Amino acid sequence: MDVWNPELKALYHQRLLTPADAVLQIADCRNLILGMSAAQPPALMAAAADALKDRLIGPLALYYLHGTDALRRSLLIPELADRLTPRPLFLSPADRDAMAQSASPNWVEFVPAMLHQVGRLLTEHIEPDCFFVTVSPMDRHGYFSLGTNADYGASVIRKARKVVVEVNRQMPRTFGECSVHISEIDHIVEHDHPLVEATPNPPTDVDLRIADRIVERIDDGDTLQIGVGGVPNAVLAKLANHRDLGLHSELFSPAMMPLIQSGVMNGRRKTWMQHKHVFTFALGDRALYDFLDDNPAIVGYPASWVNNPDIIRLNDNMVSINSALEIDLTGQINSEQLGDRPFSGAGGQLDFVRGAYSARNGRSFVALRSTAQSGRLSRVVPRLRGGTVTDPRNDVHFVVTEHGCINLKGLSIPQRARALINLAAPEFRQSLENEAISMGLL
Repeated sequence: MDVWNPELKALYHQRLLTPADAVLQIADCRNLILGMSAAQPPALMAAAADALKDRLIGPLALYYLHGTDALRRSLLIPELADRLTPRPLFLSPADRDAMAQSASPNWVEFVPAMLHQVGRLLTEHIEPDCFFVTVSPMDRHGYFSLGTNADYGASVIRKARKVVVEVNRQMPRTFGECSVHISEIDHIVEHDHPLVEATPNPPTDVDLRIADRIVERIDDGDTLQIGVGGVPNAVLAKLANHRDLGLHSELFSPAMMPLIQSGVMNGRRKTWMQHKHVFTFALGDRALYDFLDDNPAIVGYPASWVNNPDIIRLNDNMVSINSALEIDLTGQINSEQLGDRPFSGAGGQLDFVRGAYSARNGRSFVALRSTAQSGRLSRVVPRLRGGTVTDPRNDVHFVVTEHGCINLKGLSIPQRARALINLAAPEFRQSLENEAISMGLL
């Protein structure tokens, strides 16, 4: 640990509390914001759950993105339904499980939002009473690091009326706009625990076939944004023979590490933030977190900046790669809803679809397998089943399935319908054509 000067040491211990005592300091708060994913603080969440049960605090509205299993076990329990209203802005498996287990279908109130606007939503449209977040240990200059999660944390931590941090030695120290001085923090608790880990499943044969169609359209010197899913990870695995790639991505994932370590991804030809690997949140395994720690080439900035289309477009040759759940015959894309049930959220997909296409020689890819439910359901549909549009048809650029890759820009509605039918699995093409005719698309 860095050697602290006496003034910083005294200030640190003055603000150091047990989790139970720290939670009592928010008794007058009505809105509690949590860090995202790996930045959600288990000790504080458990203490808050106990205080809510004992009616020492609350009722509370709870705002966050991508809930963890620790959140599910502590705060997302039916016992707290009368004291806590969860309002996630992006759903994880833990959130979906909580929604399924709740006696009330509306206990968990999903809040639609694009990632680049989340910081503003949580500081302007929602009063940020209190913020709980995990940080790295303080350095000798009095700075903690938000580590894996600049996202909205870097915005909220400077606007919340009360800030309580959970110091965890396993949180990496990262650069960019991740540093937070002790003077900006009200209370500190200490709790070392393994960070949330997410190990992607190996790509399927279909994922690899889709990835091949994208990789052939990625050039040396391109700057990449890579989303979540089997296809994005398969794309990264196939880029070892490229040169001078850059990174400007909301997500930093384990599949990016080998490209950086080998020098394939070096940022040399970026036109904005040259030589820097830019991210807003990181999620992976322990090896990823160790790779991030004290790595000056990797910089985290708020999503309001990283995901801002006006910033994204500053890199020439920007390439965005994301996944989807379904696409209709006019090109509208749904990446967040299964039928009438919220599945995830918009996240930053539309941010990068728009930002990448706006860049000089920019390209945006949305990839999806042609079928779901073991081939029983087509993902190319006449109309979106849930009615939720993540990417409007006016914004969509390249669409890719294992059956092909098409550029929707400049295509008429009939041209789009024909092209998208050809991206569907062969066994669904005739029924899609019949539907297109009955809808007047063909």
